[in-house]
Amino acid sequence: MNVACSRIVRLALTMAAGLGVTAAAAAACEGPREVREATLASIKAFVADKRMSVLTFAGFSGAGYEDPEAMLRHAARILAGQDPARTLVNVGATAEGIGAVYAIARRNGFTTMGIVSTLARDESVALSECVDYVFYVKDSTWGGRIPGSDGLSPTSEAVVAVSTSIVGIGGGEVARDEMLEARRRGTPVTFIPADMNRQIAREKARKQGRSDPVDFRGAAEAALAAGGR
Repeated sequence: MNVACSRIVRLALTMAAGLGVTAAAAAACEGPREVREATLASIKAFVADKRMSVLTFAGFSGAGYEDPEAMLRHAARILAGQDPARTLVNVGATAEGIGAVYAIARRNGFTTMGIVSTLARDESVALSECVDYVFYVKDSTWGGRIPGSDGLSPTSEAVVAVSTSIVGIGGGEVARDEMLEARRRGTPVTFIPADMNRQIAREKARKQGRSDPVDFRGAAEAALAAGGR
């Protein structure tokens, strides 16, 4: 069995028990090696020093996934085609939603990193236990495009600037903006449709005094699904 096939089998076995395996992998992680506030220049320097490509996963965070096991299977398939010795896996540093990818990445030998707005630190949002390096970017938003501008917020600019490729599994406005800008700059983008968690979406709408949503696909799908798969 060649190395690529062996990695695919290993990742398939990792996913066989679904979220139970992921939870076990997360429990084995010891938390970040390093957490610091960083600029775009310092994050670029970190990546350059590692001499590795950066595979970024984008998607739903706090909105969660209706089928998290399916999301993880998609991520496992993507990771099976990557070399852990040459690839940094980047997500959004936090534990929720797409952050579950950190556990299977670490379990399979990948070094992991996360770029996230300082709002996450200020609001005490939990970091993944399986992210190695966390970079807080000073930002008054959670990311996406700066209102009234074609430019990205500092957090999203850092994500796009250091990514060698981006894989989106569902996602809202921030993920959409990052993937569209990455594609515009010539960075390879793969998009896989996925629904957000319906219960979370309904509860959020009710708290905001809105009627229950009927579309759970997220903003990224309308912008990327047609040509991004």
